[in-house]
Amino acid sequence: MTSGNKPFSFKQLLAEAPRGEPLSTSALQARGVSAFRASALARSGWLTHLGRGAYMLPGDTLTRDGCLAYLSQRVSGLHVGGKTALAWRGIRQNVSFREVLTLWGDQPKRLPTWFTQRFESRYQETQLFDATLRTGFGLQPLPNGRPDVLVSVPERALLELLSDVGKTQSLEETRQLIEGLHTLREKTLDELLTHSTRIKVVRLAELLARELDFPWAALAKRHSQRLGGGKRWIAVAKTGERLDLRRS
Repeated sequence: MTSGNKPFSFKQLLAEAPRGEPLSTSALQARGVSAFRASALARSGWLTHLGRGAYMLPGDTLTRDGCLAYLSQRVSGLHVGGKTALAWRGIRQNVSFREVLTLWGDQPKRLPTWFTQRFESRYQETQLFDATLRTGFGLQPLPNGRPDVLVSVPERALLELLSDVGKTQSLEETRQLIEGLHTLREKTLDELLTHSTRIKVVRLAELLARELDFPWAALAKRHSQRLGGGKRWIAVAKTGERLDLRRS
């Protein structure tokens, strides 16, 4: 088989292509497979067409992290956040029979069907921080994890989780989930709260830190006072739950 004037060896493709993740048209072109040839290979069963610009080797099994690495190259700021990030870092309340991935990014994006059919997920682009927060601050790969799959550190995951209260998270479940977050790194949390723009998130951080007697309660209170919003801040969640966030 040939692609343009460049010889193409399917045997070589099998040997070189990474397993467990999609192959983009650009990755195939780098191995001598034009977009036209990739389409022809898919029709003949030599490749499996996943969706626009994405293929996989026949018989391969896509892995969660392989797919996340692939998507992170195509979705600005994509990372594992909130409840999922806490769970991956060992902070969880209940073990789910099926994991629902909490994903965050910098832009509105519809995740491809081939991904959501394999991995149940929620994606959002809620902006929690101002534009002056250093890019990628609070995002790190897991120890021994793929370096191209970023996961929120506990301090950032906490604020993302608080953002979901009233949307996909109840206040009570959130309270139970974060009971183990006594030892957050205050310098990291301070940096994130300094750039936080969401009154609800900071008020919830203050409320829960005070109720659970966390050592970083004073830090959360200081940032709550900085953002203002009145001594009492009330919101009604989508679920109908009333959030009465009083500042001490």
